[in-house]
Amino acid sequence: MIHICIPCRDEDRTIGVLLWKIRHVMGELGRDFHVLVLDDASRDGTRALLEKYQRVMPLTVLTERRPIGYGCAMEKLLRAAAARTNYPKRDAIVTMQGDFTEHPEHLHALIKTFEGGADIVAGQSATEKGDVPRRVRFARWLGGIAIGRMVSGASGGDWLAGFRAYRVVVVKKATRELGDRRLVTTDGWAANAELMKVLTPYARRVAHLPLARRYDLRPRRTRVRVMPTLRQILRLRKAAPLEPKRHGAA
Repeated sequence: MIHICIPCRDEDRTIGVLLWKIRHVMGELGRDFHVLVLDDASRDGTRALLEKYQRVMPLTVLTERRPIGYGCAMEKLLRAAAARTNYPKRDAIVTMQGDFTEHPEHLHALIKTFEGGADIVAGQSATEKGDVPRRVRFARWLGGIAIGRMVSGASGGDWLAGFRAYRVVVVKKATRELGDRRLVTTDGWAANAELMKVLTPYARRVAHLPLARRYDLRPRRTRVRVMPTLRQILRLRKAAPLEPKRHGAA
């Protein structure tokens, strides 16, 4: 089972088409799948669109009345998806954006790489289609410098990108060991870096997959905030590094 997790807020111009495309791609792959969307207090027509798609595809919608932010939304989605599975060593959780920056056409490669034995498959930018906002370029450049190597033994890759596949057992082991503590304490792109730092020690193999980001399809302005993102990444880097667990992920 592939659990596809999408946090979104005010994405009524893209979320419907995105879900339709996911349904088409997963049908071609012939894999069982379930989509979980967290509607982070949208004020546009996102909620109404999600209700329509619940009638035509395997879709669960988590709704927040007040905005909780990307990091908290991602943690809620990961925990909800992990709780659904009976086969944590076989099933995958895929995380992606709701604004079409990360295109469902790449699900083919992401899932194939996961099925090849990787416990975490992290998408990284190979090309970028469309005009990339200057703020995005600047934040990615600064963030990449700030991140460094936060996890002992981890290979390179783009830690800021959120298009990933996680083996469910990796998430379950991390949440069990953390207990009442949160997986994610940061927001935005920093949350993606934090997830990589927290979950990588529970993975036997991490793969990085070059993918194209689609800025030609996203109709809204970027929400990236450069300096808050940089401050949160620096805080993560100063925290004590996590050592890989000996028990592995499978």
